[in-house]
Amino acid sequence: MAIPTVDQFNFSGKRAVIRVDFNVPLDADFNITDDARMAAAVPTIQKVLNDGGSVVLMSHLGRPKSGPEDKFSLRHLVSHLAVLTGRTVHFANDCIGEGALHMSENLPAGEILLLENLRFYAEETAGDPEFARKLASHGDFYINDAFGTAHRAHASTAIIADYFPTAKYFGYIMANEINNAEQVLNAPQKPFTAIVGGAKVSDKLLILENLMNIADNILIGGGMAYTFIKAQGGSIGNSLCEDDRLELTKELLAKADAKGVKLFLPENSVCARSFSNEDGNDVCPSNAIPDGWMGLDIGPKAVKTFTDIISTSKTLLWNGPMGVFEFSHFANGSKSVALSVAEATTGGAFSLIGGGDSAAAIKAFDLLDRVSYVSTGGGALLEYFEGKELPGIAAVLKGVSR
Repeated sequence: MAIPTVDQFNFSGKRAVIRVDFNVPLDADFNITDDARMAAAVPTIQKVLNDGGSVVLMSHLGRPKSGPEDKFSLRHLVSHLAVLTGRTVHFANDCIGEGALHMSENLPAGEILLLENLRFYAEETAGDPEFARKLASHGDFYINDAFGTAHRAHASTAIIADYFPTAKYFGYIMANEINNAEQVLNAPQKPFTAIVGGAKVSDKLLILENLMNIADNILIGGGMAYTFIKAQGGSIGNSLCEDDRLELTKELLAKADAKGVKLFLPENSVCARSFSNEDGNDVCPSNAIPDGWMGLDIGPKAVKTFTDIISTSKTLLWNGPMGVFEFSHFANGSKSVALSVAEATTGGAFSLIGGGDSAAAIKAFDLLDRVSYVSTGGGALLEYFEGKELPGIAAVLKGVSR
């Protein structure tokens, strides 16, 4: 897919309004505890500034319920943004209105204006066209570099692009996300192994069905595995299970078999009596977990099976942890899979790590530089692999010849 990126234009003398994802975690004193999303956006920002243009940034932060709340103000990010970019950063205490527009219209080349939280207005998430028009007035060009919100048809991610018919581009984050996802979806080297975890089958239903058309192996871990195991007649104790999805999981197993896709469930599990790191743990066959016990991680046999398959794969997609990796007693499954993915990547495999918990696990195990690509958007990547059209991508591609 040929896509319009910022590399295709020189922004000298132009204002670019850029949708970034600065939804970063803050501690009680408003210090940023993880600046990865901000740091990832710097190359796109610098491209425009180095050309001799100026940059107006817009983002959301948190989930304000009804209007402005200081704890969700983007003003808390200004000083760190200046450090990351080495540029002068101005702050507008609104994202629309005459004051904010005056600041953007008079923004000198080489400088940055950060607008206040978009979600202080309900019109943002409602996709209001008039609100989008006011945001569009901040720039000559629109750049979307917020993959984490690309699956939302919000004013700043989708509707605003209508006001830039031929002056819209993807930033480097968006371009990398699309290109890496397309490589896995459309041109995976074989064998292709998908590792799918997380709590619920219902959250991963569509991605599992889509992966059955392209994957050779699907490894299923996390809480969702126990719905599959119960559907096969296993005893899962108090493990997480979606009883209303049992028939559906049987259908998925049958589809995998009909398509020749090898679908692997954990042979054994690390179990506990309660959802706690303080409780004792034991290893049980995943289909024979005693009453009163619950599976909280894949066990040693499952780890060996999964890592053996990973080690011989040429393309790897990991979306969702193998267990409750936040608890040290139940982190071994996710850590073993992460290390195996890293080793396979060193051996020449291409590895794409889904955002959210999978990205958190890769970071927690200090493996960020040992995998091919870590997505910045869990929900967006999931929907991309489900085959859905993402509004934030479609809006930029609309009307652009490629």
